[in-house]
Amino acid sequence: MPFARINCFRNQSISTDSIEFALPKQSHVKLEIFNTLSQRVTALVNETRSAGYYTENFDASGLPSGVYFYRLQAGDASTGSAQNFVSTKKLILLR
Repeated sequence: MPFARINCFRNQSISTDSIEFALPKQSHVKLEIFNTLSQRVTALVNETRSAGYYTENFDASGLPSGVYFYRLQAGDASTGSAQNFVSTKKLILLR
């Protein structure tokens, strides 16, 4: 399993976006959504997680259409640092 794999998809049946990620070992994880002005819209996760696969649902119904970014940070769980792995990807919301 790679250090942290991250994907996003739209779940039409419940009108949310789902962000999937995988952790090969216990890690402190931060998963946040940002707008194009680099302002944090929401924090979905900020805690230590065990190794495994995770899906976080993101209700974007209160946000306008546009471009957003989701960033996953994961790192050493013993220190609470989320700096060993960082991945940022684009999310486009269309209404």
